[in-house]
Amino acid sequence: MLIGKLIRTERIFNRDTGRTIIVPLDHGVSVGPIAGIENMRDTVTTMVEGGANAVLMHKGVVPCGHRAKGRDIGLIVHLSASTSLSPFPNAKTLVCSVEEAIRLGADAVSTHINLGDETESRMLEDLGRITQSSASWGIPMLAMIYARGPKIQNEFDPTVVAHCARVGMELGADVVKVPYTGDKDSFAAVCRGCAVPVVIAGGPKTKTTREFLTMIRHSLDAGGRGLSVGRNIFQDKNPRKLLQAVNRLVHDDASIDEAMALIES
Repeated sequence: MLIGKLIRTERIFNRDTGRTIIVPLDHGVSVGPIAGIENMRDTVTTMVEGGANAVLMHKGVVPCGHRAKGRDIGLIVHLSASTSLSPFPNAKTLVCSVEEAIRLGADAVSTHINLGDETESRMLEDLGRITQSSASWGIPMLAMIYARGPKIQNEFDPTVVAHCARVGMELGADVVKVPYTGDKDSFAAVCRGCAVPVVIAGGPKTKTTREFLTMIRHSLDAGGRGLSVGRNIFQDKNPRKLLQAVNRLVHDDASIDEAMALIES
């Protein structure tokens, strides 16, 4: 790995554990200023204080998230977008380039691909261009890959999720983000079939904190390298303390009960 990419990767992944806690804050484009991300500067500060390794956001809010003091945090600039107002919300369009992200100070870039959508071929073409450009510049690239389209009956099906992860790896992504398949054995198969780090998405807000922490613990036990979760963190009633508990799981290898004890303290 080029030294520049290695340095940037270590701003996203903890170099001692090889794992990461990423908090995506890109929801404002897709669904608007929902609870938890109304004030981006305050939100980023909370993520920093909770111990997140990186935040992920669109280019226009990077200045809003910049803080002049305190602990630093990795920055991932998201390159693609769509809105819930569109008749084709799964069709992601490039709205930023790797070069623009670098000028903004990004440590990594990301893009979202929906396999099975009618516009899959265009999104795959975009992914190919982005991985080529990010490799040239020595900047890590995270591919969020989901299965969403007319032929997809269950986007959490282990075979489908494994296919998603493999597509990201084979087309040059440095990190792949996919849904959790629901159990350790099936997710272990996803990780075995992907030669780059796999992190889990959060999906809809979970019913309980224990359910959320259990998903993270089981994904790590299966070989996952962390998480890239937004709403289940920034919409929690105490996101700072929740992140501290997640840190115990991801970087200290704590048990679910130990992480819950921190939440309940």
